[in-house]
Amino acid sequence: MQQRRIGRTDLSVSKICLGTMTWGQQNTEAEGHAQMDLAFSRGVNFLDTAELYSIPPKPETQGSTETIVGNWMKARGNRDRVILASKVVGRTSNEWFRGGRPSKLVRTDIFDAIEKSLKRLQTDYLDLYQIHFPDRLIPWGSNPTRIGTVPGKRAEDETPIAETLAVFDELVKAGKIRHLGLSNESSWGVMRFLTESDKGIGPRVASVQNAYNLVNRTFEVNLAEVCEREDVSLLACSPLAQGYLTGKYDHGAKPEGARSTLFNRGQRYETPYAAEALLAYNELAKNFGMEPALFASAYVTSRWFVTSNIIGATSIPQLETALAAADVTWTDEMQKAVDDIHQRVGNPCP
Repeated sequence: MQQRRIGRTDLSVSKICLGTMTWGQQNTEAEGHAQMDLAFSRGVNFLDTAELYSIPPKPETQGSTETIVGNWMKARGNRDRVILASKVVGRTSNEWFRGGRPSKLVRTDIFDAIEKSLKRLQTDYLDLYQIHFPDRLIPWGSNPTRIGTVPGKRAEDETPIAETLAVFDELVKAGKIRHLGLSNESSWGVMRFLTESDKGIGPRVASVQNAYNLVNRTFEVNLAEVCEREDVSLLACSPLAQGYLTGKYDHGAKPEGARSTLFNRGQRYETPYAAEALLAYNELAKNFGMEPALFASAYVTSRWFVTSNIIGATSIPQLETALAAADVTWTDEMQKAVDDIHQRVGNPCP
């Protein structure tokens, strides 16, 4: 499988990254291990997890996914062959991460997070440590199609980005992490981190992990320009729009065992006019003789600004389809057809 470099680092990662967030709730440890075995046999070398996982977040299962990944690496003896990424939560009122209090991107909380993650993962370093979401009060995903209150609400105790970066500098110097990444971040946020690091404060941001898919192309154009000019890699997540780009929810269906059916967390993909847009893309895939899931994932993998496409699955057949996206030749005809729909529907699910 083709590999691509993350930012200005020496990390060379497969263009498909195996996401892990279902392991510990929708998937057992054995199923997670089977997924990793299959993915790595097909050339994947990149795993993405988080202290928050598994999904949906709750105290009973927090950290379970990292534990599953750590047990697999220990059993296989392959830590040196894995590019391992995890995440620290940003500002949150959920108190279970820090043992009974809210969390922010300050030194005490970041050090607490990294030590717990390293223990669960049974390793002494992470290749990439990402800020899961900002300390700032901003819309989830950070790239809405329109803005609400102006000026936006700010927390009185907002943690300065320079202060957070200084903590990550400590982690790099201590050998606990190799590189810093962002997630669910905006153009302003990425540039602010870069500006502070250019001043000599902390490590330079190597990547940003944001949702990118057929019904959410908000990474274009502002963030795409920032990342291209500044050598920051996009690690694209949610290529299937939480399963809505597989066709299984078309016409209002709620299949048994599906994530949205189980957890009722699909509101991002149930906005006004989203159903029509999703159906259009799913039907387009069939017109090209492809499963909607394969078509949607191949689209993301094909984009020049995507360094790695973070795929996820709850079954081996789903994983087989996701991995097959690496072998699809994306044509100009496919892109024109996608752009024709996008011109009509825009980004209904930012």
